[in-house]
Amino acid sequence: MAMVNRKTASKKAHVKKKMVKSSDKKGSNKGVPTFLKAGNSLYGPEVIGHHWINGKFLRGANHVASVNPADLSDLVGRFPNAGGKDIEAAVAAAEKGFKNWKAVPAPVRGTVIGRLAKIIEREKESLARIITREIGKTLKEARGEVQEAIDTAEFFQSEGRRLYGQTVPSELPNKELFTYRRPLGVCLMITASNFPFAVPSWKMIPALLAGNSVIWKPSEDAPATAMSFALCFREAGFPDGVVNLLFGDRAVGEKLLTYVDKNRIQKVSFTGSTAVGRKIGEVCGRAIQVPSLELGGKNPLIIHKDANLEKAVPAAIVSCYGTAGQRCTSTGNIIIHKEVYEEFKSRFIAAAKNIRIGNPLLVPETFYGPLIAERYLKNFIAHLEWGKKDGGKLLMGTGRITKFTPYGNFLGKNPEAGYFVTPTLWENVTPKNRLFQEEVFGPTVNLVKASSFDQALEYANAHAYGLSSAIFTEDPHIMLKFKEGIQAGMSSINNSTTGAEAHLPFGGVKASGNGTRESGVWVLDSYTRWHAVNVDLASQLQLAQMDVDYGSAKSPTDFSEWVKK
Repeated sequence: MAMVNRKTASKKAHVKKKMVKSSDKKGSNKGVPTFLKAGNSLYGPEVIGHHWINGKFLRGANHVASVNPADLSDLVGRFPNAGGKDIEAAVAAAEKGFKNWKAVPAPVRGTVIGRLAKIIEREKESLARIITREIGKTLKEARGEVQEAIDTAEFFQSEGRRLYGQTVPSELPNKELFTYRRPLGVCLMITASNFPFAVPSWKMIPALLAGNSVIWKPSEDAPATAMSFALCFREAGFPDGVVNLLFGDRAVGEKLLTYVDKNRIQKVSFTGSTAVGRKIGEVCGRAIQVPSLELGGKNPLIIHKDANLEKAVPAAIVSCYGTAGQRCTSTGNIIIHKEVYEEFKSRFIAAAKNIRIGNPLLVPETFYGPLIAERYLKNFIAHLEWGKKDGGKLLMGTGRITKFTPYGNFLGKNPEAGYFVTPTLWENVTPKNRLFQEEVFGPTVNLVKASSFDQALEYANAHAYGLSSAIFTEDPHIMLKFKEGIQAGMSSINNSTTGAEAHLPFGGVKASGNGTRESGVWVLDSYTRWHAVNVDLASQLQLAQMDVDYGSAKSPTDFSEWVKK
């Protein structure tokens, strides 16, 4: 496989090239084009991006740069922006690929996914370094993200032998009823930048296991990661056209959605903002399709009066500031019982002030790295101003780290080389405030005081979202009331609002999603349709309901009339 292996020496990431070269520059099946050229020696070579359509790597046109958000001088690579011909070619390839792939027995499809798991596992460190270089999360988090894809592939490999239907008893004699899972067709996957490897695996792997073909439009902020994943699929041996990768901006996604109206795309799975999710829902609604929508969150973390603060404080730090707060499951509001409010606040501030920020590839002890893109930086800086006007009291946070606004625990020489921001904390926030209601993609959180558990639960539900949630308490009765009363798709007790496992359903309610789920066996409902089949073996026509005389037996123990039938 064409992949990059990186080894660290003296805090510098050097590159060991393991690329397959070919004179076939158009990217035919004869070989793989050269994907690397000399780049920043500190981080590795520049990636020469290609679409992957119908088993061929195509350079495309209108190339756009991907840069390292921790060091803007590092050009990760240049990637094409798909045009109309590219999009049409990908859809046509996926249509053809679906016809072939759905005929492959499900256990065999599972075997191919099993090979994918082994390839990802072999390349785990290499892939993690690509993720860290491109979006700035720590290596520990990047390794965990790759492991999540491995777990997903291993889980669904076995589901190839468990793609069960049911045998159902008929009300008529000599008649059999069955149900089958059938694939949907061409599935469009549109994914976000904050989990550029794990989330696509949640979508593509179960869709492929079920017999669908895939067109993947990744975030424009993480194209190198997407191309690396495509190389894994290629080596695993998926047939041409079954997995197709198109790079591009939001306009490319909008063009792809027009194929839903044409009934050439049968399923859309999207991870991103609620605003975009609503637009996708409208498009799919016209086509009588159900999209999979994994959207935003303003996730509550309740600290009850009996909470174990030794555990709750570090969990809250991870929930709020892990991945620089760039998770859909990041904590947005910490709702604290008034009896422990001041103690929790004091401990939390002390812990937050020790957070180390830096370039994760150069400084391994970094807790979080940069914001992923400049637009997230601008949005984050803006919230510092409107948050004050909204009535919030800023306890911590100065915005972007610069030589004029330094941060004591920044690990590095030049914070202005990347999109680094300080951990931010607000108080005097209530459900009436915009700060309480609106998702801010970055390391910021609000402290909210509650007089009782009932009020805390009311506050936890007092916003439009319903993705993740958590509570810290030692009282089993409070745990039960929380589980029964919280309006969220996922909940943790004595743990953080973040985190997921490959065999547990992931998704939200209200403005956080439309009820569909990622992961586990539940996701198969999103990528299959139920097919009911009846087989009548009687010698004469039988009509359900009309030809059934439930009272024909002469006595409760005499069913001779049924036997005659």
